[in-house]
Amino acid sequence: MEKSMRALEYNKIIEMLCENAVTDTAKQKLLELKPYLSEREVIAKIKDTTEARKILDHIGSAPLTAMKDIKMLLELAGKGAMLIPEQLTQVGLFINSCKRLKGFLKRSESLCVDIAGYGGSIRELTHLYGEIDNTIRNNAINDNASKELKDIRRKIDQVNQEIKTKLERQLRGKKEWFTDSFISSRNGHFVLPVKREFKNMISGSVLDISSSGSTYFIEPTAVSKLKDELSELEIAESNEERRILYVLSSLVGENAFDIQLNMEAMETLDFIFAKAKLSVDMKATAAAINSERHIRIVKGRHPLIKPSECIPLDFTLGNEITGIVITGPNTGGKTVALKTVGLLQLMAQSGLHVPCECAELCMNNAVLCDIGDGQSITENLSTFSSHITNIINILNHTDRDSLVLLDELGSGTDPAEGMGIAISILQEMINKGCLFVATTHYPEVKEFAGKTKGLLNARMAFDRESLKPLYRLEIGEAGESCALYIAKRLGFPKRMLERAYQEAYLKDKSSKQEIPENGFLEPATENMENELITPIITSRIEKSVPIKPVSTRSQRFHMGDCVVVYPQKKIGIVFKTADEKGEVGVQIQKKKEFVNHKRLQLKVAATEMYPEDYDFSIIFDTVTNRKARHKMEKGYQSGLEIKYEKEI
Repeated sequence: MEKSMRALEYNKIIEMLCENAVTDTAKQKLLELKPYLSEREVIAKIKDTTEARKILDHIGSAPLTAMKDIKMLLELAGKGAMLIPEQLTQVGLFINSCKRLKGFLKRSESLCVDIAGYGGSIRELTHLYGEIDNTIRNNAINDNASKELKDIRRKIDQVNQEIKTKLERQLRGKKEWFTDSFISSRNGHFVLPVKREFKNMISGSVLDISSSGSTYFIEPTAVSKLKDELSELEIAESNEERRILYVLSSLVGENAFDIQLNMEAMETLDFIFAKAKLSVDMKATAAAINSERHIRIVKGRHPLIKPSECIPLDFTLGNEITGIVITGPNTGGKTVALKTVGLLQLMAQSGLHVPCECAELCMNNAVLCDIGDGQSITENLSTFSSHITNIINILNHTDRDSLVLLDELGSGTDPAEGMGIAISILQEMINKGCLFVATTHYPEVKEFAGKTKGLLNARMAFDRESLKPLYRLEIGEAGESCALYIAKRLGFPKRMLERAYQEAYLKDKSSKQEIPENGFLEPATENMENELITPIITSRIEKSVPIKPVSTRSQRFHMGDCVVVYPQKKIGIVFKTADEKGEVGVQIQKKKEFVNHKRLQLKVAATEMYPEDYDFSIIFDTVTNRKARHKMEKGYQSGLEIKYEKEI
């Protein structure tokens, strides 16, 4: 299933989720998010997302924090280590964030959402926060952290001021000895800037010399005693600061359990709100989950395609229909439709909202797909080999509770054999009872889907006027590849198009026919269930009997000819030759219609299907009319009549 999830680009959804998370733990959990297999769990997770989305919509974003290094700091404090002011500040900020989050969830209770209950598990830790806030300011210990520290720092200030006073007195007394009129500082010592020629006039220690050698920085002996006193005070200050930090660190360690609970609540809410933020970004909604193997998507959008460029998808599968075969042009969006169904299923089963107007999605034990050509140079796999290898693996892991998605079924090999393999795969999935969606170009596969119980055809709409795909899925109708349409639009040379048309649709190469001005005719794709078409017709169609030559276009159709009616592409039988207007009588599924000869294409000639003296009343007359006609041939019959359907 991992391979299928990658093919459906589920990993990109996970990446988008992680971008909405704040904490590292929540991001890691989101990276590991997989579809749940319990219906109850899926419903519960979707409910969490729905409630978080409701909070976002009505109250705003939750005050979540990244909690960077908090776990490590708790471990250090628990081992008796001393936390430095910057680390204690981090702990204080986290406690304050928890307090704000608790208030946020309290306000959320008005929305009657269960996740607001997480606020009850958050500890405010007012005492610890107060101690840190009163002690640490701007990542440094505050003077008022303790009475002792305040006294020590006051004395340090006094000694520093006394040193400065003595030095300034010397500066003012012998100005000619000094290069500057202010006190300098070197290596934490207050010094006088003495001219080189007067350096012996000042008693003290030389701590530095200017780069030119003209100035000597001397600490006078007069302040040495004061400097010693200052050093003692600084040692006392450091000891007191360490004592304070150890006390705070110990307090953090004592509250580690409550802080850990707050972290877990923060991470859980971060996980939930990340899903809600994604829902907002995608304009998504909660899907109803069922275990009855039913899928219904209304206005569904592929979550990785810009909404402005995405054509909404309407899709239904389930109940009596277990499989859908989608056909249509190569660029018509079949694969996107396939991926949309699969990706929305994975998202919903992972507890996420899905981008659609509304949806009913079912539980699956696996979503398995074969999408892409899968060619591999290193593994020496061709497109066909890759497809078959993947499909065999899929079938081995498929049962009634699976959803299978197959793109370009049977492609990559000889068309006849590929068609046969495609049908056999569809039949196997029908036997397994799973839900499945497949895309194909084979007309025979469309026919198989049309006459097989549990299967339904669908097509991607194509605009024949603009020769552009509409990317709209139409369930219940079979489509065509429109290869010649697309080739023409992309600039395929006309002479090559004509040759392609002759090869594809005119088996009698001696009877050349130009491509119709209004487009390209293609083989019929409707179900071959027409009661008028006998087994011999079907046999002749499969053998592609050559089209017989005709003298004039309007009179080229004869009674009994099998024709294709365009643009519906329905199969019919000619029951009346063309009239003066060029309209030919065609019976389509027991209904008689008159169709302009230009809309018809000969599929199989009557001379190739029936003997010369064949009685066409067997096809065109009702049983009652045939009996009446037979009696009339023997003589007048009172009250006997032949009834005809109204001809259109």
